[in-house]
Amino acid sequence: MRTALQAVETYFAAFNAHDADALLATLHPNVIHDINEGGQEVGIDAVRAFKAHMDRCYREHISDLVLLTHPDHPTRVAAEFTCSGEYLATDGGLPPATGQTYSIPAAAFFEVKDGHITRVTSYYNLKGWVQAVSPATD
Repeated sequence: MRTALQAVETYFAAFNAHDADALLATLHPNVIHDINEGGQEVGIDAVRAFKAHMDRCYREHISDLVLLTHPDHPTRVAAEFTCSGEYLATDGGLPPATGQTYSIPAAAFFEVKDGHITRVTSYYNLKGWVQAVSPATD
């Protein structure tokens, strides 16, 4: 069985490979997904729909990944990373997409049970992302 660290490493490898099926395979059927500045979704089907939407609007890559665990909490993993991407299609009330590129710092927190991720909580500075994709003003 995968350790928590191995499960999260597999999750990010699938993310960077743009392999949604492999990413979803790392998740527990009742995974809790806490969306940055958004709501909470439960279950693989909800994450599948979220991932499909994200893949339509963004093409992202994770770099500078640092994973942290603690011996007293072996089922929990913290991740710090850089999320770089291209804004492909306008998303909701966000600025219009014109193929802008961005690179922002981000973090995520995971809980793992029996080798599968049971919780994913993501954090990044939405205001910083909006500034990165918005036209410069003088």
